[in-house]
Amino acid sequence: MKAAIFFERDGVLNLTRTQGNTQVIPTTMEQFQINPEAVTALGELKQAGFLLIATTNQPGISRGCLSRRELDWMHAALRRKLPLDDIFVCSHDDGDRCTCRKPGSGLFIEAAFKWHLDLERSFVVSDKWQDAHAARQVGATSLLLKSPWNGRGHYDFMAESLGDIVQKIHQLSSASCLLMHQV
Repeated sequence: MKAAIFFERDGVLNLTRTQGNTQVIPTTMEQFQINPEAVTALGELKQAGFLLIATTNQPGISRGCLSRRELDWMHAALRRKLPLDDIFVCSHDDGDRCTCRKPGSGLFIEAAFKWHLDLERSFVVSDKWQDAHAARQVGATSLLLKSPWNGRGHYDFMAESLGDIVQKIHQLSSASCLLMHQV
């Protein structure tokens, strides 16, 4: 079974803006801006042989403020710029109580089934507590980018930049390989 690195889309792979204490996600291609730091980070991780998957809650689809066409254009832009192997989307609203909406772990479980993943050897990279919570439910290692949306819940590691996260993933992967060879 393979390991993967899951990336939260908004705030990690693409840039967002803030309005008061709220993160504002893009709803049009004109607002969608890929994070230049993500291009470098994901390129390095892909070159190291990692499977890279984006996961994202997009309740704007259910709420009617984001069209499926705009979302598809955004994801096509991500695929052109970033070496992603797949993108998993939950389009449900909070009230739908679905298992795929993070902090639920459904997107990770769906990806594990599709890609034959060992989630306990996988990583989740985000700037939000919801992803760290979902990572914990499936035994994955959570790496949070420092942000106002980290929350106070459990996470495994906190970092200032995607570059720091790449270094930590390499460090953890090397340590894991060493342990496997000693057994």
